[in-house]
Amino acid sequence: MNKVRTQLMLCGGTGCHANDSQAFHEALQKELERQGLAEEIKIIETGCNGFCAVGPVMLVQPEGIFYQKLRPEDAPHLVEEHFLKGRPVKKLLYVEPTSKETIPIMTKIPFFAHQMFWVMRNKGVIDPEVIDEYIARDGYFAVAKALKEMTPEQIIEEVKTSGLRGRGGAGFPTGLKWEFARRSPGEIKYVLCNADEGDPGAFMDRSVLEADPHAVLEGMIIAARAIDAHQGYIYARTEYPLAIRRLGIAIKQAREYGLLGTDILGSGFDFDIDIYQGAGAFVCGEETALMRSIEGRRGMPRPRPPFPAVKGLWEKPTVLNNVETLANIAQIILNGGQWYASVGTETSKGTKVFALSGDVNNIGLVEVPMGTSLRTIIYDIGGGIPNKKKFKAVQLGGPSGGCIPEQHLDTPVDYEAIAKVGAIMGSGGVIVMDENTCMVDMARFFMDFVQDESCGKCTPCREGTRRLLQLLEKICEGRGEPEDLDTLEQLSYTIKDTALCGLGQTGPNPVLSTLRYFRDEYEAHIYEKRCPAKRCVALLKFEVDEDLCTRCGVCFRSCPVEAITWKKKEVARIDKEKCIKCMTCFEKCRFGAIF
Repeated sequence: MNKVRTQLMLCGGTGCHANDSQAFHEALQKELERQGLAEEIKIIETGCNGFCAVGPVMLVQPEGIFYQKLRPEDAPHLVEEHFLKGRPVKKLLYVEPTSKETIPIMTKIPFFAHQMFWVMRNKGVIDPEVIDEYIARDGYFAVAKALKEMTPEQIIEEVKTSGLRGRGGAGFPTGLKWEFARRSPGEIKYVLCNADEGDPGAFMDRSVLEADPHAVLEGMIIAARAIDAHQGYIYARTEYPLAIRRLGIAIKQAREYGLLGTDILGSGFDFDIDIYQGAGAFVCGEETALMRSIEGRRGMPRPRPPFPAVKGLWEKPTVLNNVETLANIAQIILNGGQWYASVGTETSKGTKVFALSGDVNNIGLVEVPMGTSLRTIIYDIGGGIPNKKKFKAVQLGGPSGGCIPEQHLDTPVDYEAIAKVGAIMGSGGVIVMDENTCMVDMARFFMDFVQDESCGKCTPCREGTRRLLQLLEKICEGRGEPEDLDTLEQLSYTIKDTALCGLGQTGPNPVLSTLRYFRDEYEAHIYEKRCPAKRCVALLKFEVDEDLCTRCGVCFRSCPVEAITWKKKEVARIDKEKCIKCMTCFEKCRFGAIF
């Protein structure tokens, strides 16, 4: 039998699947077989590689060569040139947008070079559906250590020493939460994993589950040992079919290897895990609503205290951590809490995974040490703003986060520093906005999401977010009045102070942060009936500025209803009776000539 000389680590995450990576996989496999190379060159479908902007991607090992934007028709040429002639295919290599430098080696690409992979250490490295590959990377060694060599108190102390804080958004110390649950009386306790990732622009947890599901299972087993729980649930939204499938495979394999079930590794400790599929309600990301959903009831929060560590799922002591938090646990147990605490800031330890999206060149998953600046994430890793446009703001923390302007780009990403500038860490969604973004409309967008996802249980959230949305819509439509600004502010603070759960308490953040940093845009909408970013349709005249028009005819050619007339070397004209206000001409005009 021939030995495999080359491994092709093909990204098999949801993002690359959406870009037809499976068709490329089939084409590449057929070509390898046709050329007689299938025995010595093996294709391994991994989880998400992280660099979503250039998918489908593939890493050639052991050379470390990184290929991007792969298509089925590339397979014959790739096999011929690289694997028969030994020449990397230049047109499929990464090209740095600013310097135009071709970079063949993945670790040299700035997107990867500035990151630190702890949570995502196995991404693009192993087949997530093969437990032996996880074990070969020290997988489940931490479980063996926790069950055979440590007491529950020692496990908790190690996690406390690490300084690990909950990565789901609240940032509560993980070890302290476990300690509360450990001390709570009761023979029945539960460990839950929150994989109900619902923030717009967030895909961190999904990618971890797709790329490294065993890391989450291992973290849950250790948590269960620490609090003496014997049953766990992973609450995953149904919209994550690939993550759920790979989780199911991982659980089945772990049971077969004696890592789940009764008498794990001969330790006498019993623990098993089931998957519970949520129906996509954003509020079920809140811990008490999530538990009610598992119980078969409507997912609605309840007042706290008592906290879940005392009275949680089915009124029993419960620990709930999100995917990223649990994925850190095994490495903390193996390497020690002091090792983990050596990275980060004084109050925020370790690394943080962010989903970088929006108006940025390098969309994808980013893992950096706590304390890394937003500027580093957006420019050094993210590659800056496309089309030479100016940066305007970054939304951090999802729909309940805040918009941070350019003057705060050097803010370090830790829980306290981010809160000081009016945002929250959240689960890690980072949405970048360029100069063409209307901040009033952005606040309206997020408030529309929050209002729609409110469970309606408490009046401040149910009625308050609806009223905030109405005011923002009124301003975007050009009907805003000066007193609306005060009403927005007062109502936002009232909701924050009186709402029952985190959804309502943080929901007004986009409004407050945009009022704080972009009040001039609100005032332009209200006093001048003008949208500076030219995004609010009701405030646009759909006319052409003759001084700015370059007479290029791009708007004429792009109009879907032929509402624009143009002749060569003449200024374009818009027929307002035909115009359907689709905004296509605004998008296509690079000179801002349409207002």
